[in-house]
Amino acid sequence: QVQLVESGGGLVQAGGSLRLSCTASGRTFSSYAMGWFRQAPGKEREFVAAINWNSGSTYYADSVKGRFTISRDNAKITMYLQMNSLKPDDTAVYYCATKAGGLRVGALQYDYWGQGTQVTVSS
Repeated sequence: QVQLVESGGGLVQAGGSLRLSCTASGRTFSSYAMGWFRQAPGKEREFVAAINWNSGSTYYADSVKGRFTISRDNAKITMYLQMNSLKPDDTAVYYCATKAGGLRVGALQYDYWGQGTQVTVSS
């Protein structure tokens, strides 16, 4: 089994920054990907960013390109999401997820999920 724990959410003003962390435990995969998704009230869960753990290759949703950066610490099996120039539209619960194999953008492709961390951006 894989356990994921997110942290780093909070309340910030528009234009501010936050860094989210996701720590995984129990992974035995030889090749896997981790990603960030978010869900605002009344809306569908949407892809934010993902990373192939072994290669470090990344992919971003158009809405966050140039503002968010995904990275990893292989020794700690920890994934980060550095969020800059935050907008009110970024307000959502942010979820960490992981899957075997290469990165994908569809939430249904991911099998393990964290509990989520709230990010609120005030105008």
